[in-house]
Formats: sequence, C-alpha cells, structure tokens
Amino acid sequence: MNADGVRERAGSLPREPGVYQFREGETTLYVGKAVDLRDRVRSYADPRSARIRRMVDRADDVEIAVTDTETQALLLEANLIKRHQPRYNVRLKDDKSYPMIQVTAHEAPRIEITRDPDGEARSASNGSSAERSSADSHAVQPHDDGETATGAATVFGPYTSKTEVETVVKALRETYGIRGCSDHKYAGRERPCLDYEMGLCTAPCTREIDLASYGEDVTAVKRFLEGETGVLADPLRREMEAAAQDRNFERAANLRDRLETVEAFHGEGGEAVQSIGDERGVDVLGVAIEGADATVARLRAEDGKLVDRDRHTLEAPGSAGTGVDAAGRTDGVPAVLAAFIVQYYAERELPDALLLPERHGDEEVTAWLAAEGVSVRVPGAGREAKLVELALKNARRNVGRRDECGMLADALEIESARRIEGFDVSHAQGKAAVGSDVTFVDGGAEKSDYRRKKLTDQNDDYDNMRALLEWRAARAVEGRDDRPDPDLLLIDGGEGQLEAARDALEAVGWEVPAVALAKAEERVVTPERSFSWPSDAPHLHLLQRVRDEAHRFAVQYHQTVRDEVTTVLDDVQGVGPETRKRLLGRFGSVENVREASVDDLRSVEGVGEKTAETIKSRL
Repeated sequence: MNADGVRERAGSLPREPGVYQFREGETTLYVGKAVDLRDRVRSYADPRSARIRRMVDRADDVEIAVTDTETQALLLEANLIKRHQPRYNVRLKDDKSYPMIQVTAHEAPRIEITRDPDGEARSASNGSSAERSSADSHAVQPHDDGETATGAATVFGPYTSKTEVETVVKALRETYGIRGCSDHKYAGRERPCLDYEMGLCTAPCTREIDLASYGEDVTAVKRFLEGETGVLADPLRREMEAAAQDRNFERAANLRDRLETVEAFHGEGGEAVQSIGDERGVDVLGVAIEGADATVARLRAEDGKLVDRDRHTLEAPGSAGTGVDAAGRTDGVPAVLAAFIVQYYAERELPDALLLPERHGDEEVTAWLAAEGVSVRVPGAGREAKLVELALKNARRNVGRRDECGMLADALEIESARRIEGFDVSHAQGKAAVGSDVTFVDGGAEKSDYRRKKLTDQNDDYDNMRALLEWRAARAVEGRDDRPDPDLLLIDGGEGQLEAARDALEAVGWEVPAVALAKAEERVVTPERSFSWPSDAPHLHLLQRVRDEAHRFAVQYHQTVRDEVTTVLDDVQGVGPETRKRLLGRFGSVENVREASVDDLRSVEGVGEKTAETIKSRL
C-alpha cells in the first residue's frame, strides 16, 4: 500500500478503540491496537522507520476489529499476535511450551499432561471477551476433547515446571486411581492392565470400580487442581507417617519429598527472600536483547518468598535500533517489556506489583495495569533493585547461549536456528528398528518435546530414515503434532541419509531446512554443499550435541524394544512368536505368565496341556 492507499483506508475507519491488522494476502504482517482506529492507521501514511515503511509497502489490506474498551483492544492484540505470529511484531515465542493438566470428559475421565490444548479456540474466546477475569491463573476455559469425549474437558495450567507436574499427576493417580491410558487401550479390555496392578488406576475399564465411585475420585482430583491442596497433601502425610512408624524410612523419605512438591504446587514455599512490603505477589522482569532476539527473565515472589523463576524468548524485529516501532514506542527494552507484559499476563493472574529495569513507555499498557491495581516500579537502589539485577543476570545468561544458534543460522544462511530437531535410527541387523526425534531450543535439550517411533524391521538405514522423516512431516502437515515447527532438521549421517530425509519431506510437502552431520569427519552436509568447520566452532558444537543426543535416545529406545522382543519365553519349546504374543497379551508380562496356573495358561489360544506344563516348569 502506498501513502494514498493508507489514507483512503483510514478515512473509512471508525473513531473507536480496536485492533488493526496489516495483511499481505492471507498473511498477517503486523497487529496493533488503537484508542482511535482512524487516527492510528492514518499515521502509517508517513512511517517513522525504514522497517515499518517496508511493512506498509508489502501490505495490500488493513483489517480491523472494533472493541468496547481500550482494555479489550489491548488483550485482543495480544491474542492475535500469539495466533498469527506477525513478522513485524515483538512476539512471545515460547508461551505454548508450558505443560498443562487435562481431565477429559469421557464416561471414565483420564488425567494427562498436555501442551496448548485447543489454543486457537481459547484465543478466539479470549478475543470475544477480552475483559475476562484473571482471578485464577491456573484455570483455563474448558474445551472440546474430541469425538471420544462426552463434553468439554477441564484444563488446568499452564505450569512452569514439567517435573513438578509429573510428580503431582503421579501422586494423584496413586491416591485416587485415575486412569491415564489412551482410548485405544481403554476400549474392549477383558482384564485390567499393569497400571491396576501397580496401584495407578482403579480399572474402570473392567468395572473393578463402579463409575459413580470413580466419578467421586475424579471430583477430588479436580478439587486439588483448583487449589484445595489438602485433598492430596493429607493422604500423603498419613501414608508418610505410617511408613515411618513401620520403620520403612526409604518409603517415608520418598513420600516426604513428594509431599513437599504437592504443598508447593499452588505457590506455597520456595527460596526465601526479604519481604517486599505488604504486597503478596510481586513479579520482577529483566530483559536482554541480541540482534532480533530478546530474552525476558521473570522472578516471582509471594509473601516474601521467591517461588518461581522462568525465562521467555521473544522475536523483537528492530529492537536493536534506536528509532520507534509501529505503535510509537521506543525500540529496544521498552518495546520488549510492553509486548511481553500484555502477551504474558493476558492469560494469567496479574501480580500486585511489577518491578522493571526501565519504563516500558506504552500509555495503553500503563492505563491497563493501573485499572487492574498493579503497582509498577523501576527501583534505583535497595532490595528491589537487587531483585531486578538478579532478573537481568538470568536474562543475560540465556541470551548468551543463543550466540551459537545465531552463528549456525548465519553459517547455513537460514532465517533462524533457535529450534532444532535431530533424527537418528537404530537397529540390530534390521531387527527392533526404531527412530528418535530430539528437540533443542536455544542450544539446550527440550526433553518434553522428544519423540520416538518403532519402524518396520529392515536392514536399510536410508529407508529407515526416510520412514522416520515421513512420519514426522505427515504429523506436522496434518496438524497432529503439538510442537511448533522447527527452524532446522539435523540428520545423523551423511549424504545418503540426508537425501532420504529430503525425499520424505518433499513427498509430504513439509518445507523445513535439513542438514546432516557425518560422524567420521564431523562434516556438515547441506543440499548445496558441505562444510568442514573448525573443531572449536560453537555452532559445530551445537550440532554435535543435537546429533549425539539423537543417537543416544535412539540406541536407548532400541535396547528397550529389543528387550521387549526377546524374553525367556523364547527359550520354551513349543512357544513361537505368535503364542508368545498371545501369552503376553493375556497376562501382561512374563512375571504374570510365571504366576499363572496351568489351567490359566491352557485358556490361551495355541497353548495345549503339554505346552502349558512346559511353560510352568521352565519359568
């Protein structure tokens, strides 16, 4: 759009608060908010920086959404930025990586850890009611759990520590027996699975517990997740005390550690710091910027205790400059702070106070925080200044690790190498073939995003790699993978493995850059050429870490599958692969086969009296 086109479009807009989007075809280039849509959009006829001039030149339309209040415009802007990830906005990239706990709406609900369930639906609902209450930062609007559910699932979160979430979910399952299995495993069972034997599930699948009683247990689980800590802490404490009285000190210590995690789950505890006035919740932000990337470190203090620390990555185009952005804010730290505050707190409870390294300079954000009763301070000395400095150190530490990602992107001439997925295959002469898919973000392993897959047994590394990449690409293209698309794919191998991987990507239509790293010469292979970087190059070290982790994860999984395939049943005369499979399917494990009676063994198809007696004597 040229200047005349912008003025013409602005002339038809209302003088009301709302959100505007500069679009190029179906692509959103920039999202902004305005107290007066007509005046704000007209200002783009004379852009205040070369970057914004390029954006306006690319745009062919401006879409708007009118809101009732400025606050609604502020929150709707945040939701649209998260949804569309516009190139010219400062945008929070890793908000979807937080784990959440979901209790499904099945007849017998299951509990599971998930990430960003139905994110677009939540964004849409948030946009239509942008002034919604933020009273509970760990409660998310219910959403449809799919065709197998009877209604809306309930989702709790997001939480910052996946380890703590896993500990709590396991404790909930051990205490209340809520199932965690898939619909496929739940359906049509004739006997309970191993989770029942291990005390993790009360087996509603076979009605070992009636559905009414099971529903009461599900209600208790929801009560805990809604904040009623005693629902889980009290039984854990009783079990811990009983174990101590029985002199089972190892069990008591394990329960004590679990109890501490449970009691701290809703924000009770953490590293003590000096009290900060009478404010219950205080968030401290620090910002570090390098190029077009920024890191915001957040410290959370509650009741005088430091209870949480996390870091967030944002793309901040133009932040390293000294001009102003499209909304009139100064580039750099102020723009990053303003964008982060809105995008992060739009779906979370606001603190009583925010401590910042400098003013963010956004009048609409200032008005929103003031209306919500949030005190915003830029401390110059004392305890609060020390907390801000601690947040800045956390932010700088993270942005320092990003150097190798930037160097790698520059060396390969790609846009970014912040998120890398590494792939490897492992098998033994074609048997127990498996593939690994590991994820690194900002140079560090993101183990919650690791995946693995059993492959068809064949002694062909190229075909195995092709099958592994077809599986990953198809999941991405069909929207069945809950992870963001990576910036780069790393294949463990040389030219042959890379060619096989690229064939798979092309066949499925997934456009992601891919390179390979050959072990023998540590040579980086791309479709156009190969690189022999110095052995001390940081970006080579990054690829080596990803490659080695993909290899380790593949070998580990191969050993697990191999051990599953080879059991003592293989040495029993008269038991072939099909009979072994039926035995394990009927009894669940070799140990259960060992404990079965001869009559129980004979109930399995293909096992006669002689074979049953042979199994019993051999095991």
